[in-house]
Amino acid sequence: MDLLIIRLLLDFGMVVLIWMVQLIVYPSFQFYDSQQLERWHKKYTIRLAIIVIPLMLGQLVISITQLFKEIHFNSILYAAAILFLWGITFLIFVPLHHKIGNGKATGKILKKLENYNWIRTIIWSLVFLGSFYEMVFN
Repeated sequence: MDLLIIRLLLDFGMVVLIWMVQLIVYPSFQFYDSQQLERWHKKYTIRLAIIVIPLMLGQLVISITQLFKEIHFNSILYAAAILFLWGITFLIFVPLHHKIGNGKATGKILKKLENYNWIRTIIWSLVFLGSFYEMVFN
């Protein structure tokens, strides 16, 4: 299978996932009391990781592979976007999720999680659109 097709499939998976998280999952957190949220969050993060980890790792491998195959503007831009997404995921979102998982969820933390996630939602959407464009027009 062509590398660009695999990339498009991975990007599509992430864009669908991130929009579901943004519009359904994160807003639903406010409807749990602290104890219920802590219990659900532990199950949720493990279950979601089964989907997220292969997709994100796949994107990272594709971005590195493309850079080694041929360095051009699109491959550099794709790799930069993927690295940025990895960075903010581990620097911003993992600590927020740890707080929720440790029973320290406040309305402010939940709102921050939802608001900051718009950054990832927009960037993953642009990543997908860029891959789609490259697939169709190149």
